[in-house]
This record gives sequence, structure tokens and C-alpha cells, in this order.
Amino acid sequence: MAAATPRVWLVRAGRHGERVSWALDNQVAGGGFREVNDLTKATTRESVGDLVRAGFPEAKANLVANYTGQLWALRERIAVGDIVVLPMKMSGQIAIGRVVGDYQYLSDPDPERRHVRPVQWLRTDVPRTAIKQDLLYTLGAFLTICEVSRNDGAWRMTKVLESGHDPGARPTLGKAAPVAPDVPQAGDVEADASPAVDVERYARDRITSTVIEHYAGHKLEHLVAAVLTAEGFTCTVTKASSDGGVDVFAGRGPFGLDSPRLVVQVKSDANPVGVDVVQKLQGALGSHGADQALLVAWGGINGNARALLINQHFRIRVWDADDLIDAVCRNYLQLPDELRAELPLKQVWVLVEEETP
Repeated sequence: MAAATPRVWLVRAGRHGERVSWALDNQVAGGGFREVNDLTKATTRESVGDLVRAGFPEAKANLVANYTGQLWALRERIAVGDIVVLPMKMSGQIAIGRVVGDYQYLSDPDPERRHVRPVQWLRTDVPRTAIKQDLLYTLGAFLTICEVSRNDGAWRMTKVLESGHDPGARPTLGKAAPVAPDVPQAGDVEADASPAVDVERYARDRITSTVIEHYAGHKLEHLVAAVLTAEGFTCTVTKASSDGGVDVFAGRGPFGLDSPRLVVQVKSDANPVGVDVVQKLQGALGSHGADQALLVAWGGINGNARALLINQHFRIRVWDADDLIDAVCRNYLQLPDELRAELPLKQVWVLVEEETP
């Protein structure tokens, strides 16, 4: 008999990801809810609710129910062996770990670092590009803590943990499921307290998905060249079969011969690239007499590659998928008409939704 799929939980580390490094370094998940006291002796959902009401005496009933549901999940519903997913806003990557202990209330001087579960972080560099759009939408819920279950999400996240790739929902389990963010289970949160979705992150993920569909492989080099051209460079895209480790040459001036002269390598794979790619680019930087190098790695770089680049800040820059999308958006009106026809974008204003602690 096949082993049961563990439950998977989204546990954020601050409104702006400010507790991510602390969570990873200390092998924990959680934090926030600074107004709420120790939950160790709160062995029922009702007793957790009492502590939430004491911490938020002016809060409306729906908000109290929402916070109670999240903290009850952290206190009791999350089990040892379950999987925790941590989106990292600063890097655009996702960390995945396994819960290894019960709820703890830490004595950390920072009240934002007290309500936690011990976690063994197993992957800390999964790119968002490795996860399909419907599951990314679930991970875009504003709730600090919620279960990932829609669209076969639990099974898929265990596969991401194993292989680094999202295989998509299994047909018999995920085909009819709606594309919507997960919410805490019935009884944990009032029906009208459903979480808002991070619209900005959702829109960014949709753009990212569309870009890689249209520009995978050698075509991504032409998109990078178009962006650099819009930023004032004269670019030459090399032939795919004989690039010698350089996909785009870029320089200032009418012929692209003036400084700064760049060598650019473009990797469209969803996996983070490693040391070998960085070393090859370092070699190309010297052999071509370039001033600087740009590595466009759609899936980002792994930890070893990042360590190799620590002392290369003024010589080599890395763009992951988010960085490239940023560059596309800020130069969009200067991009060629045919490219804008392939990638039609519109700037809109949206109301900022209130986030949980």
C-alpha cells in the first residue's frame, strides 16, 4: 500500500518576508501574531480564541475567527511529518521543509518571533517557475497560515520537494477542482472571512508563465536582447550552435563596441543553475575582453553558485525570472511592436488588501 501523502501547509514569514532568514537559520516556521500570548496551555480551539480576543479586543468577530483558525492550525492541526511551504519574497524562491516538533512559544525578545513549529528545511531554492500557475495561485493567498490542498496541491508539493518540479494535478483528483486559494478548513474561519489574494504576485506569475511559453529556449535570448536594447545597448545574438558560452554581446555606441561591454548568458530552464554555468561565464568574461557579465537564469541560481558570486558584485549580475520580468515591464513601451503584440500588457491600479500578521 502506498504511503499516505502528508498534509502541506503554507506558513509565511512576515508581510514583506522580513522573518525568512530567521526562520531558515533557526529551523522554524511561524512567528507573527505578536499580540497573542503563549498558546502552549490552549488545548482547544475555544481557548485559542480567548487568547486571540484578549490580544485583539477591538477586532470584529470575523477577524477573531480568522486569526483563531490560523493559530489553531499552528498549535494543533499541523502534525509532525507534515510539509511546510515558505514563499520568500526577497528572492522569489520557495523553501520547503518537514515539521519535526510540536508548537513552541519562544522567549525571543522580538515578539514577532515566538509562535513557531520546529521545521527541518529540506529545499531553500525552489524557483516559482518550477510550480504551475494554479498552485502558485494557492500560494498567493494573504493568510499567514493555511493548508495547501486544492488542485491536488499536497501531492504536488511533495513531488516538488522530491524532484524540484510540479507535475500538475493528477487527472482523477485535480481535473474538476476550481482555481482558487485554499482557506482553513470548515469550522476554523467564518464563511465570509475568505483570504484575499496577492493580486500583484498573481499577475506577475501570469506574466512569467506567458513569457516562458512564448520565449522558451533560444527565443528567450532575443527577448533579453530586446530589453537590453531598450536600455541603451547595441546587441548581437549569437548562433545557438556556436555561442561559446555567450548568447548575447551587448555594448554601448552604434556598433556596441563602447563600454560597458557585456557578455550575456541566458538559461531558460526552470531549475536553478549551478557552479559550472557561472564558471563558464567567468571564462567568457575574460576571453572576450568584456567589462561585465549578465547571467539570465530563469530558475535562479543554487546556493553553491551564489557563494561563488559573492565577490563578483561589480563584474557579474544575475537576473532570475522576476528580474527579467521587472526589466520587461520598465522598458515595455520601448520594446518592438511585434514583441508587445506577443506579450500584451496593461498597467492597472488595484486596492491594496489588508494582510494578516
